[in-house]
Amino acid sequence: MLYEAYEFQRRWLASASSWAAVGAKMLNNPALPIGYLGMGPVVASALEVFAHLYEERRKPEFGISSVDVAGKRHQVQEQVVFEKPFGSLRHFRRAGLPLNAPKLLIVAPMSGHHATLLRGTVARLVENQEVWITDWADAKMVPLSMGEFDLDDYIDYLIEFLHYIGDRAHVLAVCQPSVPALAATAIMGAANDPLGPATLTMMGGPVDTRASPTSVNDIAMARPLSWFRSHVTATVPLNYPGAGRKVYPGFMQLAGFISMNLETHMMSHYEMFKHLTRGDTESAAATKAFYDEYLSVCDMTAEFYLATIDQVFQKHALPNGKLIHRGKPVDPRAIRDTALLAIEGERDDISGIGQTRAALDLATALQPSQKKYHLARGVGHYGIFNGSKWRSRIAPMVEGWIRANPS
Repeated sequence: MLYEAYEFQRRWLASASSWAAVGAKMLNNPALPIGYLGMGPVVASALEVFAHLYEERRKPEFGISSVDVAGKRHQVQEQVVFEKPFGSLRHFRRAGLPLNAPKLLIVAPMSGHHATLLRGTVARLVENQEVWITDWADAKMVPLSMGEFDLDDYIDYLIEFLHYIGDRAHVLAVCQPSVPALAATAIMGAANDPLGPATLTMMGGPVDTRASPTSVNDIAMARPLSWFRSHVTATVPLNYPGAGRKVYPGFMQLAGFISMNLETHMMSHYEMFKHLTRGDTESAAATKAFYDEYLSVCDMTAEFYLATIDQVFQKHALPNGKLIHRGKPVDPRAIRDTALLAIEGERDDISGIGQTRAALDLATALQPSQKKYHLARGVGHYGIFNGSKWRSRIAPMVEGWIRANPS
C-alpha cells in the first residue's frame, strides 16, 4: 500500500502544480495589470515555487551538446552503445579529441537518482577523455520477466562494460559504486583479465563505513536487515512496466536525503521565492535547474538495496575479507596493476573521511607509487564531482592520475 499511497499523493500534487502554474502565468502576463499591483507579485512567485516543487518529472537528459576546450567550442556526440535490462552504457566523445585519448568509464551511483546527476562530471571530463557512463535503469520500468538485479549483477555489469570498451580503460566511481567497482577490479585482477582497469578513482565512497560514521551509516546500522525489508521496500503498482517488482522506491531515498538537510532545502526555496518577487529570474532559474535534477528520482531493486545495506553498511564485508561474488571470495590483494586514487571531501556528510581511503590499505599488492589519496578541503559530498571546485581543482588531478598511469 505504500507505493499506492504515494502515487495517489503524487497525482493530486501534480494536478495542483498544474493549476498553480496556470495561476502564476496569468499573474505574470503583462496584459494583466493585477500582476503588478499589491500582492500580485508575491502570489505569482509563491504559485511558481509551488508549481515547480510538485510538477511531474521525467528522466532528465544529459544535454551536453558542446564543450569549451582552450577557448574553442567543440561539439559532443552522445550515444547509447550497449543496452542491458537494468542499465545501459552511454558514450560521449567531443569533436577533435585525439584518437589516443584515454578511455574513461564513469560509474554512476544506483542510489535513487539518475545518472544525469553526474552531468557536470561528464561535461568536464569529456574535454580530454573519451567517456562512457553507466546509465542505470529505473527499476519500476523493468518488467518482472527480466529477473532480479543484485550486488553480484552490478559487479558483472561493470566487468561486461569494461570488456565492451576494451583497451584497459580507466574507471571513475562516484560514491556508492566505489565498493562494486573495487570488487570488479579485484575479480578481474585475480583472473589476470587483460581488460582490467588501468586506474580506478573512487570519490566519496563507502568502502569501510566504520571510519568516521555519518548519519547515513548510523541509520543503516540502527535496525536489522529484516526491518528494512519490511518497512522501506515496496511493490511496484500496476501502472508501471515493472508491476509486481519489489523495489526500494526513489521517493523514499529522496525523503531521506531531504530530511538530512531540511532547513537548507527550505531556505533554497525561500531564496528562490525572493528572487522571483524581485524579478531576478536568472538566480531563480539556477535553483530550479538544481532541483529539476535533485527531485528526479528512480527506484532500485529491493535485492540490490538490501544487499548493499547488508554487505556494505552492516557487515562491512569487503574490508573484512568476507565479500563473496558468485560463490568466490573477493580479495583486493589481487589488484596488482590498477593504480588507485581515493578522493574524499572534507565536509562530506554522506561518506565520512577515511571511508574511501580504506581502499588503499586493502590493496596491499600495489606499490606506494600506485596509490594516491586526496582530501578536498572545503568540499561536501556533491562538490566532489560537481561545481567549480570539481572543475578547477579535482578534475585536473584525476586527469593527471590517468595520464601518469596509462593503459
